[in-house]
Amino acid sequence: MTPTATSASQVLDAVPGVSVRLRRLATFASLTVVPSCVWRLAIAAGIPMGWGPGSDLHHSYYPGRESLVLLLVTLLQEGLGLLSLGLVRRWGEELPRWIPRLGGRRFHPLVAVVPAALGALALTAITCLGAVTWNEVNAANPDAPTGLALWIFNVSYAPLLLWGPLLGVLTVAYFRRRRLLG
Repeated sequence: MTPTATSASQVLDAVPGVSVRLRRLATFASLTVVPSCVWRLAIAAGIPMGWGPGSDLHHSYYPGRESLVLLLVTLLQEGLGLLSLGLVRRWGEELPRWIPRLGGRRFHPLVAVVPAALGALALTAITCLGAVTWNEVNAANPDAPTGLALWIFNVSYAPLLLWGPLLGVLTVAYFRRRRLLG
């Protein structure tokens, strides 16, 4: 894409009242899922990631049918991560024009706010609980990663701790902006 084409697409998708800071925050929120997705795809490809032979994530099971499950979970997580961008983009306020008879219509702010707020709360709770209990789970499972593999796992999943709170900030900003604009 040329710089002009990129600028044109950004202008067409620009939403009045959305600061550069919020757009960057939304981009960052959508990127928090990438490291854990890459880690999961490595397992799906059969790359040893430190799980012992008693674990369902041991590399001897991959690649294979089980890889499809990891791929689908990754695609779902990536898709949900990209939805953060909808809180600062035009497609998060109105239906795309290509949808017959409905395209271009704005939708009520709560259509985005309710799922985003519930998602932010759930993500924050799940990731914080996971971070707090991981050592207990790891100690109870002799096939869990240790050493360098554990460090890679932690680095891959740590950004997810930011996803929920960032989504919460974006949701509040979206709600305030849409409420003020009517």
